[in-house]
Amino acid sequence: MTLEKAWGDSGLAWLTGQPHGSPDFTRAAVLQRATQVLGRFTTATGVEADAAQLLAGRAGLLGWTRAGRISAGGASRLLAAADGCWALTLARPDDLDTVPALIEAECSDLWAAIAGWAQRRSAAEVVQRARLLDLPAAVLGETAPAAPVIRRAGELGPARGLRGALVIDLTSLWAGPLCGQLLAQAGATVIKVESPSRPDGTRAGPSAFFDWMNGGKLSCALDFDRDAGALAQLLAAADVVLEGSRPAALARRGLSPLDVAGRPGRVWLQITAHGAESASAGFGDDTAVAGGLVGYDDGGEPVFCADAIADPLTGIEAAAAVADSMARGGGEVITVALAAVAATYAALPEHARVGEVPALPPPRPRIETIGPALGADNARIGELLAARC
Repeated sequence: MTLEKAWGDSGLAWLTGQPHGSPDFTRAAVLQRATQVLGRFTTATGVEADAAQLLAGRAGLLGWTRAGRISAGGASRLLAAADGCWALTLARPDDLDTVPALIEAECSDLWAAIAGWAQRRSAAEVVQRARLLDLPAAVLGETAPAAPVIRRAGELGPARGLRGALVIDLTSLWAGPLCGQLLAQAGATVIKVESPSRPDGTRAGPSAFFDWMNGGKLSCALDFDRDAGALAQLLAAADVVLEGSRPAALARRGLSPLDVAGRPGRVWLQITAHGAESASAGFGDDTAVAGGLVGYDDGGEPVFCADAIADPLTGIEAAAAVADSMARGGGEVITVALAAVAATYAALPEHARVGEVPALPPPRPRIETIGPALGADNARIGELLAARC
């Protein structure tokens, strides 16, 4: 099967391009590399996973299609500045309320007002201002490819696999939960920890996506401030910690990997938008733009590539990084940035559509288990922790 046919069959071409234009095949090599990374994970764990389904599955579940310079989910836009393109995501209620401060004017049509404001300024200027207001924004191609940053932290443990490992999953949305889902399929016990006041945002959306990412995990509800001691106990008992918060969020609570001593060989994985040195917010669509991972319409203009593609790519890369670290004996903190992952995939050779290669809609993934209710397993988790300690 050619790369173009695999890209077309996966639904990824269907998700890339203008809504009434041709599907885009230029990023076909992305699927090939993701399949290779998953193959490495399969060799280490025995888990068989379909890269195409992981990359396009959310759109398959929700019936989304390509929308050009509007993301498949609708929350992000690719916009023109005076000297190039930039991306902005307005996914949170507070983001919408911040727009008047961004453009220094009241407006009724937010996106039209933002577009007019940005056209008179450089992309770097508008993104800098957006980030000062904590809005997820990115200049097209601003981030260079980079491997995960690995630091020694704690004692080295024995080389081991994931079966029977205890994973504490503090992440939300897509990249981190996908990593946790793959680790669960590899035989780990994954505990999803959420604050009752700020649960995973996907709980509020279509249940199918939450179930797909979190089925088979245990749910623990803890307030990260009032229950910091209990959370520290979980982190100390873990073999793997998955963290997706801002770089300083746990540190200011005394819950960073340097604050909480762990078991020998503990692997602590941090998923960030733009790296450990950046506090800027980011989601899958805008960080993909930061890495230059975009498709093209029939006129050669950039459009969003698939659906928030930096998220599932990072989830796949993160799961493979955890498995590799466990095989080395762990004792590491691994930092993975969505934008750097996207840039790594954007650096792959581009492809052109050859002949009549069809583009099919993304198939709907099969959901094996529903996701846990918030805090449903608190008592069981207490027993697991007591036995482990």
